[in-house]
Amino acid sequence: MSIARTNARKAAVQALYQWQMTGQNLNEIEQQFLDEDWLKDAQKSYFNELFHGVPVNLDAIDQALSEFVDRPVDIIDPVERAILRIGAYELLYRLNMPYRVVINESINLAKCFGADGSHKYINGILDKIAQQKRTVEIKAKRAAE
Repeated sequence: MSIARTNARKAAVQALYQWQMTGQNLNEIEQQFLDEDWLKDAQKSYFNELFHGVPVNLDAIDQALSEFVDRPVDIIDPVERAILRIGAYELLYRLNMPYRVVINESINLAKCFGADGSHKYINGILDKIAQQKRTVEIKAKRAAE
């Protein structure tokens, strides 16, 4: 787990939040982040993957989330929604990233950007997605412990 990748996630949360709130063109938002040097200490390629990967796979991501959230995805707090979408993206499409790393990083993002206690909500939702989508990895981890 690198600081540059963590910073890429932080920037992606902010960029996705902006996209969700404004509907602004992704490339314009990305250019703004580059121009204002918000990606200076971030892994730019990972930021790019997350920021563009979430909208491209939005239907599948929101479908995975909707199975476990307590309300329609589009009315979840926008900060929490951005964090959940990034976490779900990583659980669904970054199978080389351990599920525990994904969940831990998402919890830390919620503690950084979310409302008090939102990290518990995020943890609960992403853990359920991991239990469903990462069954083989979870069983292997348990067997090794």
